[in-house]
Amino acid sequence: MPEHEEDLVASQTEGFKVGEKKTIEEYQNLDKNDESLNRWKASLGLATGNPIGDPNDPRKCIIKSLALEVQGRPDVVIDLSTPHALETLKDKPFTIKEGATFHIKVVFQVHHEVLSGLKYLQVVKRKGIRVSKDEEMLGSYAPSTTDKPVYEKKFNAEEAPSGMMYRGHYNAVSKFVDDDNHTHLQFEWSFDIAKDW
Repeated sequence: MPEHEEDLVASQTEGFKVGEKKTIEEYQNLDKNDESLNRWKASLGLATGNPIGDPNDPRKCIIKSLALEVQGRPDVVIDLSTPHALETLKDKPFTIKEGATFHIKVVFQVHHEVLSGLKYLQVVKRKGIRVSKDEEMLGSYAPSTTDKPVYEKKFNAEEAPSGMMYRGHYNAVSKFVDDDNHTHLQFEWSFDIAKDW
């Protein structure tokens, strides 16, 4: 179990209750004459293409890749479809220049049913002390289809801290979790903040 496990709990909105689970067919037939509901269903992609998910694969959400995007620099892309991709993240840190503004981008597929309330949680520690805890709401998604095989979500921009006291090595743990509190991916990784690339 990662050392940050106790920190990786999604915040809960008081009084919020997860809605009743429905199949894709139930969503498609839900209030067929309700124009606003039909627009919402279309925005999720419930009415287009053929499902591409392997019916024998029990996973509901498959994270395909993560990328660190910095303007003017090549993206740092972690291809999660390769074997052992996650195992090397903790031991092979990448460098972020102090003060640099960056985005994290995730590419993923959804299989079998609507994925409700996907969130990204991240805890960063330096020398065993937590320095940040972040949560990014990614949204709800219909199953991937031939019309929309993958989803891509770019996180809000972040700025790496600046100054000598912030330079150094950081350890992090991240996870993707949904409204049902199901963890789709959890991994440890590390990075260095340096004066230059």
